[in-house]
Amino acid sequence: MTVRPTRRGLLLAGAGATALTVGVGWAARDLIRPSPARPDPPDAPAGDERLTSRPSAARGRSVDFYTAVPAGHGDGQGLPVCLVLHGASTTARDFPGLGLGRFLTDAVRRGAPPFVLAGATGDRLSWRPAGRDDPQRMVREELPAWCAEQGFDAGRLAAWGWSMGGFGSLLLAETWPGLLRAVAAFSPAVAPGDAVFAGVDRLRGAPLGLWCGRQDDLLDDVQALERALPEPAARAEYADGRHDFRYWGSVIPDALDFVAAALTAPPGPN
Repeated sequence: MTVRPTRRGLLLAGAGATALTVGVGWAARDLIRPSPARPDPPDAPAGDERLTSRPSAARGRSVDFYTAVPAGHGDGQGLPVCLVLHGASTTARDFPGLGLGRFLTDAVRRGAPPFVLAGATGDRLSWRPAGRDDPQRMVREELPAWCAEQGFDAGRLAAWGWSMGGFGSLLLAETWPGLLRAVAAFSPAVAPGDAVFAGVDRLRGAPLGLWCGRQDDLLDDVQALERALPEPAARAEYADGRHDFRYWGSVIPDALDFVAAALTAPPGPN
């Protein structure tokens, strides 16, 4: 018997999937239009960009750990941190190729207060526990500790994610209110009735930015989430674009400016 996937299940597979075969009898490439796998990064240096391997007790394995410090800011001592949660078609190993370090340097050169990007590989678990494998706990406990070891200010955190990672960033903010100073979510793979909608009342206090393309199949669900928020989103931007890095790359500069402002502003009440 052939099982047809749901729209949300397909989009959790992320952008750029061209030949993902899922073990339920169908190939995603037959149902998802292939999309550009890389954004067009700005003409700026990457700065101090590193990819290392760290043992994660929360995940029960070693994971790729990525950090980026904007050019001109040394090794990032004392800088606040934006945690990066990837979508299902990418991992932390892809971040240099996506130009994230270059986008970060460009943001700072345009006047954004400097900060660090940091992320690790969570695989395709929607940033939620699966048995003993808990990527959400890795992000909550281990990523800040690894950042502190490198001298970053892990007491000032924001989160940014796309697709599955947008879902994970929102869920992180709900699970630990007060942990994050801001959340930037690109085309978050949410749907009414899911865990994010169930906990939406806990998305209060920290600025929230939502970006989604008008041609994205998730647009209706993202706008439904915006309407369900307990307080207005700090940013809610909808422009022409699909569920891919052609669109996401176009809004990365706006999101990094948003995150930078929140990380350097005085903290609000929890």
